[in-house]
Amino acid sequence: MTHRFSITPANTLEFNFIGDEVTEGALQVWRALPERIRQDPSLASFRQEHERLHGYEPTDVDPLPSDDVDDRSQNNEEVEADLVDDCMDHKTSDCVKKFNAFNVTNEMSQMRTLDGREVENNNEDQQDDPEQSVTTKVKKYLIWFKITMLLVVWVIFTAFLMSTNEHVDVLKLIIFPISTEELNRIGLSLKGPFRLQEADTVIDKLQRPPPLLEVCVERIYYNFSDDIWHTEIVSNIWQLDLVYPEAMDYTRETKKTSQFEIRPVNDNLSSASSSNRSQLNLRFASNIKAELPMQLCVDKSPIYKKEGVIYATIVLCGLYVMIIWEIVNRTFAAIIASTLSVGILAALNSRPSMVTIMGWIDVETLLLLFGMMILVAILSETGVFDYLAVYAYKITNGHVWPLINCLCLFTAVLSSFLDNVTTVLLMTPVTIRLCEVMSLNPVPILMCMVIYSNIGGALTPVGDPPNVIIASNNFISKNGVNFAVFTLHMLPGVILVMLQTYVQLRFKFRNISDLQFKESPEIEDLRHEIHVWKRAAASLSSYSKDEELVRQTLMKKVNRLKRSLKKKIATTIDPAIDYKQTLENLQAKYPIRNKTLLIKCSCALIFVISLFFLHSVPELQRLSLGWTALLGAIFLIILADIEDMEAILARVEWSTLLFFAALFILMEALSELGLIEWIGSMTENFILSVSAIASAFVDNIPLTTMMVKITISLAQNKTLNLPLQPLVWALAFGACLGGNGTLIGASANVVCAGVAEQHGYKFTFLQFFKVGFPVMIGSILVSTAYLLIISKKLNPTS
Repeated sequence: MTHRFSITPANTLEFNFIGDEVTEGALQVWRALPERIRQDPSLASFRQEHERLHGYEPTDVDPLPSDDVDDRSQNNEEVEADLVDDCMDHKTSDCVKKFNAFNVTNEMSQMRTLDGREVENNNEDQQDDPEQSVTTKVKKYLIWFKITMLLVVWVIFTAFLMSTNEHVDVLKLIIFPISTEELNRIGLSLKGPFRLQEADTVIDKLQRPPPLLEVCVERIYYNFSDDIWHTEIVSNIWQLDLVYPEAMDYTRETKKTSQFEIRPVNDNLSSASSSNRSQLNLRFASNIKAELPMQLCVDKSPIYKKEGVIYATIVLCGLYVMIIWEIVNRTFAAIIASTLSVGILAALNSRPSMVTIMGWIDVETLLLLFGMMILVAILSETGVFDYLAVYAYKITNGHVWPLINCLCLFTAVLSSFLDNVTTVLLMTPVTIRLCEVMSLNPVPILMCMVIYSNIGGALTPVGDPPNVIIASNNFISKNGVNFAVFTLHMLPGVILVMLQTYVQLRFKFRNISDLQFKESPEIEDLRHEIHVWKRAAASLSSYSKDEELVRQTLMKKVNRLKRSLKKKIATTIDPAIDYKQTLENLQAKYPIRNKTLLIKCSCALIFVISLFFLHSVPELQRLSLGWTALLGAIFLIILADIEDMEAILARVEWSTLLFFAALFILMEALSELGLIEWIGSMTENFILSVSAIASAFVDNIPLTTMMVKITISLAQNKTLNLPLQPLVWALAFGACLGGNGTLIGASANVVCAGVAEQHGYKFTFLQFFKVGFPVMIGSILVSTAYLLIISKKLNPTS
């Protein structure tokens, strides 16, 4: 083992152990850490060992200048310095023993880890205080109550999943007999040449009536007393639109599902049931004179939709309770809720197969997020986010609201032409660094930024996922809603909403202190740095010796920062802010660190953004957004010649990706239980207002898919005589602006919260709700007034 003394940039003598302890595996773990942590003086031994083994590489970036905090903990540093002096004068083995004993004692005096929760060991605060003792006991009981309830939920859905088999749809040729036993309801799935509801009405040159298929359930029973077979229809009649016979050969098969409520047996039949034979049959009737190819699947025990809606509502409310009151992490809450919903489907004899569940996950969205996260992770290594933040600070002369206005306006414009999730991934790191250089709290400014991102995304058909769903619909596009028409009609409403949102946000944060930290910037910087280092340490496991070595080093840094924080809280005096001096310091501290890598990142971003812009022209761009982001990430990895993929993958926000996957499964399971359909039926007559509120609490993507069909149905209703286009604009405004209501109302909100948490800034559901929900209400009122005006012009007789 080799012992080395090194002088840090702050001229503090540090004692580092390298050689046999710092193995190549430990260096690999060190290289996977974020750069600001990797280049910290407390990890100098790893950097020196890396240079000793691999030499200095020109592509390595220079260490970030950082404010050393060792001088803030002088008492403990003096003890360490004494030990270092002893090491110089005495034998090495005694030195190592003393130094290790000091570290162990110091660690134990500062922190104990129990079940992943940090418990401070402050003897001065642990005196015999009855109130504190009662509070501690209450917290302990609440923790055990939470664990017990979660275990109960786990036992419930585990029992359901273990006790039932997967529900498999067996498609058969049309067969009439259903059952000889009495059933209350049956489910029917048909696959054949059906016309979609939103398809254009077929104009037949021969003036033939539209081809229809009627399906119902009939009961046939034989009564021995009168020796007669009786037939009666015992369900509602299901009517489906067919294509004309000559178009059946090249028409794509469409799946239709319905549920039949079967009326009970009449009194005469039940009184003589011992003498009767009865059977339920399916009855098909069509007005076409041709063979009708079709497949069907009969479910004798379908989900009772009224009960399913109740179960789905309970699951959704449970998810919000866990997220709002932060009972568990939001990703884990989504996993619990999605698994419970699948368990309920299993209990109702409709357990989906694993293939079906995987099909529920929107891989396209996950690919988009994954690819852009890799691009942003590599781009952050160049220092361009820090540079842009300092530049924004310079052009606004350090004034807060001009800077926020420029930031929000730029985000809204960028979100109009890029997917707003991509925009948020690019702008969130810039916003955070900008707030840090101005000593502002990033949380409220990030909320403003993501709100404007959702508003800007409403402008064009490619700005927000709901708009993509709306504009890509065949019926809507054939009725004159193209890219230009969509943008032209949404533009005035979006401008009005942006002005109204500015007024509301300016009033909400009328006191500049609401945008600042409650404590001094130095204390907040220390708190943030502690969070970042703890997060980095928590990401390493203790199973590997190499990871454990790095983790212990990181925790020593955390302890020193905590000691510095306690000292700062007692002694800090807010300094006066000098704009010119601050700007000079920031420009010297945050230059572009790697211009070569920045050029390579720019090439990849130009490729990705160019294809994103061309996404609205299918003739020129046939790649989806997800594929474009993934190909751009691969392109950049090749250009940058990145060999250590683990370091890049460690920057991906896996928790956010897992949250989206669980949320997709949850939404589809709730749809199977009938909740989405129920919301659609409840909002059909209130599409301009209620749909926006619903999209704030239910993910706006599945809700938009369902509301598109309702919108087309309203437009085709001759009694209502409603024009299609204002309904389309209403749906777009409702789905996009409604996403500002809650933290999980839009994908961009979740992504922004995940990236912010990765940087050490967490905002809760309630924090976002207090800002976003009033803004959403105001936005819907303004957009509704605008829609009423343009609908009056389009349809003066209404």
